[in-house]
Amino acid sequence: MAVLRALSVLRVGNSLFLRTGSLKQVVRGYAPLRSTDCLYDFHLANSAKMVPFAGYSMPLSYGDVGQVRFRTICLFDVAICFRGKTATEFLECLLFNPFCSVNEKGGIIDDTIVTKHAADAFYVVTNAGRREEDLAWSEQRDIGKQGPVEHEVLENWGLLALQGPEAASYLQGLTSFDLRQLTFGTSAFVPIEGFNLHVARGGYTGEDGFEISVPPSQTIEVAQLLSKPPVQLIGLGARDSLRLEAGMCLYGNDLDETTTPVEAGLSWVIGKERKENGGFIGAETVLKQLKEGPTRRRVGLIVEGAPARQGAKIYAPLGHEEQLGVVTSGIPSPSLGKNIAMGYIKSGWHKKGTEVVVEVRKQLRKAVLTPMPFHKPNYWRG
Repeated sequence: MAVLRALSVLRVGNSLFLRTGSLKQVVRGYAPLRSTDCLYDFHLANSAKMVPFAGYSMPLSYGDVGQVRFRTICLFDVAICFRGKTATEFLECLLFNPFCSVNEKGGIIDDTIVTKHAADAFYVVTNAGRREEDLAWSEQRDIGKQGPVEHEVLENWGLLALQGPEAASYLQGLTSFDLRQLTFGTSAFVPIEGFNLHVARGGYTGEDGFEISVPPSQTIEVAQLLSKPPVQLIGLGARDSLRLEAGMCLYGNDLDETTTPVEAGLSWVIGKERKENGGFIGAETVLKQLKEGPTRRRVGLIVEGAPARQGAKIYAPLGHEEQLGVVTSGIPSPSLGKNIAMGYIKSGWHKKGTEVVVEVRKQLRKAVLTPMPFHKPNYWRG
């Protein structure tokens, strides 16, 4: 099966973010319901099947293109800039780490991405469905308490994510900038066909790729530029297979405000100093769990028979009476040819190779706990 690149377009309210992905190329996007916005028309012009989602209209699929190994998922609907001499101190207090913020009880408010533009300027990308909560959370934290901090919401900006094994070679053909300089997690301003765009190496597929930030006046042109053949557009129907095969969480499914980073298996992102000294909101709960262990843990599963979906109950294999946990995400994996799932299970039952049963369509199916990611990631580390 040929591997292509993918372009993803996200339109949420007044914020526009585009992400492109690769392997088989993908485009996904949000647009307001009943919208006449050109991105909405762009989807329809490309034979998109639109479905309602959280007050917006989103392409489920394009034509007869189904699931693919790599695809893009646009989760972000707003970008925020923090500037000022004490912006670093403010974000260190606000965020549990560079990737998520937690509430006073250690529950995850959102999984965000923070890029440092300069010594005192940061670019924060949040989750689409958490726009209002994220903005309210940052405003409630008393911006400026550590000193003057400028807080700017970047409305109408785009975020394009080009993902997959061929993403680098494809983008390299559009720029004189040597993309080998960019390793996973780094960024730079890159000239692309006459546009000067902020490009960060990373993504949501487990593959090599780039996230490209685009000013409002250039978003449509850049989207059209990156959606030319051999890019193939795909929609929401292919989204979960890529991120779930890569063992990545989806907020609202695998993460929420009742789940801590330790339970979610995200404690690896906590810096040594934070583990020793705390100093972040929710530190009491998080540090206690790091020391004593959580009562439940996020795990991966291979399920026999039919795929387990969100909400499926996980039971002990003998007697089938003790509920151990619940599935939060599940799909038939197009790459592995198996039914894979992610969920939370009682500590003590979380080790790889443990056999359990999962209730799928009122039938008990055998399952085995399997390490994640299910598909080996392919990040560019130089």
